[in-house]
Amino acid sequence: MTSIVYFLLAAALAVPLFKRFGLGAILGYLVAGLLIGPSIFGLISDPEKVLHFSEIGVIFLLFVIGLELEPKKLWSMKNRVIGLGAGQLTVTAFCLYVLFHYLFQVTFALSVVIAIALALSSTAFAIQLMADKGLLGKTEGRNGFSILLFQDLMVVPILFLTEVLSPNSTQNNQEAWWLAPLVISGLILFAKYLVNPVLRFMARHGGREIMTVVALLIVLGSAQLMQIAGLSAGMGAFMAGMMLANSSFRHQLEADVEPFKGLTLGLFFISVGMTLNLSLIVDSPFIIIFGMLGLMILKAAIITGLCLLAKMSLQQSVCLGVLLSQGGEFAFVIVAHAQTSGLMDANTSSLVSLVVGLSMVATAPFLNQVEKLLGEDSIHPINRASHDTRPIEEPEILILGFGRFSQVTARILSAHQIPFLAVDKDPQHIEFVKKFGSKVFYGDASRTEILEAAGLARAKVVLVGLNHPTACLEVVRYIRKNHPKIQIVTRAHNRNDYLTLKEAGAQAVIRELFSSSVEASYETLRLIGFADLAALEATNSFREHDLEMLEENLKATMANKEKSQEEKPIYNQSLELETLFNKDQSH
Repeated sequence: MTSIVYFLLAAALAVPLFKRFGLGAILGYLVAGLLIGPSIFGLISDPEKVLHFSEIGVIFLLFVIGLELEPKKLWSMKNRVIGLGAGQLTVTAFCLYVLFHYLFQVTFALSVVIAIALALSSTAFAIQLMADKGLLGKTEGRNGFSILLFQDLMVVPILFLTEVLSPNSTQNNQEAWWLAPLVISGLILFAKYLVNPVLRFMARHGGREIMTVVALLIVLGSAQLMQIAGLSAGMGAFMAGMMLANSSFRHQLEADVEPFKGLTLGLFFISVGMTLNLSLIVDSPFIIIFGMLGLMILKAAIITGLCLLAKMSLQQSVCLGVLLSQGGEFAFVIVAHAQTSGLMDANTSSLVSLVVGLSMVATAPFLNQVEKLLGEDSIHPINRASHDTRPIEEPEILILGFGRFSQVTARILSAHQIPFLAVDKDPQHIEFVKKFGSKVFYGDASRTEILEAAGLARAKVVLVGLNHPTACLEVVRYIRKNHPKIQIVTRAHNRNDYLTLKEAGAQAVIRELFSSSVEASYETLRLIGFADLAALEATNSFREHDLEMLEENLKATMANKEKSQEEKPIYNQSLELETLFNKDQSH
C-alpha cells in the first residue's frame, strides 16, 4: 500500500507540472520514477519487480494499436512499413554494429544485440508525443507510425535472435516447436468465428462491467497464450487487437481498455525512471552523455534522410527524425533478456538502459527546440493536401443510437450511397445493418470515451438519436464544447427538450412526434370534408405558427439565461398545453 501511495503521489505531482511547461506526460512519469527510485530518495528499493509488472501497459498499448489496424489498412501501408520501417531499423542497427564491433572492439554477438536494441524507438513515447503534437493523422505521423509498426513486428524475431546468440542457448524448446503455430492458428479462428457471438451474448445478458472484464480477458489472455508458446506477450496482444479491428465491438473494447492502458503505461514509465542508475553518470559521464547524444543524432540523421527519400519536406523530416531519435521500451526487454541468458553483464546492461532512458528524457525538450528553430508553422502547415488528417474512406456522418428515430435517416443515406457510422448498444441492430455495408459498432453512445473512440473528431455531422432526453442533452453539450465545428441534429421528446437542446447548441432539433402528428391532422381534416389544398394550407399554417411560438420561447429563455434556478418556471405539461390551446385559438 505504501508503494502504491508513492507511485500515485509522484505521478500526481510530476505529470501536471511537466505538462504545464510543455514537456509532456511521459517525461513527467520518468522523472517521477527517478525521484522515488533508488538513485535519489530510495522510497522504492526494488524497481525491477515493478518494471516487470508494468510491462502490462505496453501490452495494452499494442492491443489498442492493433485495433486501429484493419487488415486492408495494414496492407495499404505495406510500402511505408517495409520501406521506411525496414530501412530505418537495418541502417541504424548496421551503423551501430560497426561502431561497437570495430571501434570499441565489442564481441560480434554483443554488438549485434546492443545495436538492434538501440535502433528501436519507443512506440509508447513516440505515439503519445505525436498525439500531443497533433501529428498522428498527418504525413509525418503516418510515416512515423510505419517505422514504429515495423519495429513492433520485429520484436519477436529480435528476442529469438538474442536467444540464439546467447552462449547459454539450448535446444530445449525444439520439442514444442508446434506450440507457437498452434496458438496463432487458434487465435485467428477464435477471432474469425467465435469472438463476435461471444461478445454479442455478453452484451445482451451481461452488464457494462462484464464487457470490461471480457475486454481485459481478451487482451491478457491472448498475451499469456503467446508467452506460453514462447513468443512475445506484446505481439499476442497486438495480434488480438488487429484481428478485432473489423469487429462491431471494436470501439467498446478500446474504450474499456483505455483507462487500464493509461494507468499501467504510466506505471511503466515510472518504473523505467526508477531503474535508471544515476551513479553511472558520475562514474562514466562521457560514455553516458556522448552515448545518448550520439545515439539521438545518428537515429535522427538516418530517419531524416529516409523521410527525404520518401519525398517529405526537410522540416517534416527533421521533426520526425528527432521525434523517433530516442531508444525504445523494448530495448529494456531485450537487454534484460540478454543479461539473463548470459550474453550481457550487469554493468553493460545498466549502461545501455541509462542511455535509452536519458534519450527518452531528452526527446521532448530537443523536439521543442527544433520546432522553435525551424518555425512551428513550417512543421505543422494548415490546409495542405499532404496533411489530410482523415482517411477518405472514413464516414463523415456519425449516428448515435440506432432506434426507430435514427433508422429512417440511415435508410435514406444508404439509399443514396452516403456512408455513415452508427453506434448502438443493441447487438441485433448491429448485425442487421452490417448486412447492408454500413459501419455499425456496439457501444453506449452516451459515454464520451465511446464517442471519441468511434471517431467523433473526424465527423462533420452527428445525429443524436438516443432514447433518454438527459443522455441526448449531455452528448450535445459535450460535442458543442469539445468539437464546436461539428453540426448536430438531435431528437427532442417534447417542447421543453426542444428549447433546452437548442440552447445547448444543436443546429437542428427534431420533435419526434410533431411531424407525424401534423400529418395525422391533415388526414383528419381531409376525411371530414376539407379539400386537399385547404387541409394542406391549414396544417402548414399551424406548423409555421407553432415554430414561431417555439422561437419566441427560445428567445425568452436565452434572455433569462442568467436568472437563478429558483426564478425559472418549473416545466408543467398540463399548464403548457392549456397555454398552447389558448394561443392557437387566438391565431
